[in-house]
Amino acid sequence: MNHLGTTQLQTNRLLLRRLSLDDAASMFNNWASDPCVTKHLTWPTHKNIDVTITILKEWVDNYKYNNFYQWGIVLKESNELIGSISVVSIDENNKEVEIGYCLSRAWWNKGITTEALAKLIQFFFEEVKVDKIVAKHDINNPASGKVMIKNNMKHEKTLRNAATTSNNELCDVAYYSILKSNY
Repeated sequence: MNHLGTTQLQTNRLLLRRLSLDDAASMFNNWASDPCVTKHLTWPTHKNIDVTITILKEWVDNYKYNNFYQWGIVLKESNELIGSISVVSIDENNKEVEIGYCLSRAWWNKGITTEALAKLIQFFFEEVKVDKIVAKHDINNPASGKVMIKNNMKHEKTLRNAATTSNNELCDVAYYSILKSNY
């Protein structure tokens, strides 16, 4: 793989960029503190902005590595930070990345995450030269699966009790992927 790190990317409506400590209030207020957003995720709802600041410090520090990928999703029109999208795991041997994302509830069902994921699929196949992109979701969050399907990802399997949600509940997880040969 040709790791490039968190390179700034753009779509028609979005700017995908590195996050900074200046983004703490937006991240906390727009999604990280919202239990509806984190309900189906594997990380807990942020109880206070200090949790968000700690996470952002870690991410900012990791931007020095060319195999670290963590973007903020920003609306070009308003310059508002409304979510994040990232690589949650890398399999170097199989040239595979797994993508995860979350978005402010105010922006659900507007095609934002679909647009951001499409840009990452293009970036990872064309620039980083991966062979496979994977994403997964709690089956109780079918909207996340629709984002994957709209990006031509195919359902591979569903595993029972495969993850723990932010509420410490076991959940079944649906796995999707797209291969470079199908891109």
